[in-house]
Amino acid sequence: METKKKTFLIPRLQQVVQQGIMVDRYSQDFPKEICGKTNILPCYYLILTHQGSARVIYDAQEATLVPNMVVLVHPGHMVQFVDRTDDYVFSRLVIMPELFQEMLLSVSHHNANRYHTQPAYMMNDEQVAKLMEVLGLLASFAEYNEQEVQYRRKLLVTQLAVGYELLNFYRSELDKENTASHQAELLNRFCDLVVKHYRESREVKYYAEQLNITAKHLSKVVYSATGGITPSAWIEQYVITQAKQLLEYQRTCSLKEIAYKIGFNEPTSFYRYFKKATGVTAKEYRYHFLSKTAAETEKK
Repeated sequence: METKKKTFLIPRLQQVVQQGIMVDRYSQDFPKEICGKTNILPCYYLILTHQGSARVIYDAQEATLVPNMVVLVHPGHMVQFVDRTDDYVFSRLVIMPELFQEMLLSVSHHNANRYHTQPAYMMNDEQVAKLMEVLGLLASFAEYNEQEVQYRRKLLVTQLAVGYELLNFYRSELDKENTASHQAELLNRFCDLVVKHYRESREVKYYAEQLNITAKHLSKVVYSATGGITPSAWIEQYVITQAKQLLEYQRTCSLKEIAYKIGFNEPTSFYRYFKKATGVTAKEYRYHFLSKTAAETEKK
């Protein structure tokens, strides 16, 4: 089994943007520091566990990742890695949305939303081996650019389509056996709406109207399905997570620009919103994050 030492997800985002894809096979680099922190993924993210286990929360769905389990999550949704064992080994595939959508045009049939409602499922050893062969080819193509490998993007799309068709085939029996409950479907639809419209509204009533139900009913369903999270708290968590990531990684953006990016017409409203939710100002949060990052870099 080969291993690679990599930096986790967000710091490597620029590489994904440039190449359209990132592949890590049999990686052991899953820093404890990432555990407990909620991220909003800007890409499609596939993770396959080979050894050990990890606990993850995707929106409100918690799962324990075990060997031979594959997970495909959609961009824009909240993901938190709760914990992982010391022997955790995994492979991952990170795909830019544009490349993923281009790939969907090449497959015979797909229902990408089912990976959102039920993102994790088990495969057998033979299926894992075949998927790893596809990841190996994708890794080879990803290392080059269009000048080095002619038709690189077409080759990537073709291999992605092969991998996606395999995933669809492997989980076909699971889809026959499992039907999401009405409550789970409603929660997923609510989460999807927040992803799409959080810049337009942070009011529970707005999302209830989009779902053609009352705000009271939506609150009851979300509270029950998540084990105690209200819709307003969910919306706030999503907005604050977006704001934190912008403060951390878009360092050339001013606080005013960040306020506009996440849908606040008045920057002062964003400043109050952030301070009320986190207990610190946006300026203080960015300063403390940059200071911590600088200190960690010096230690290395």
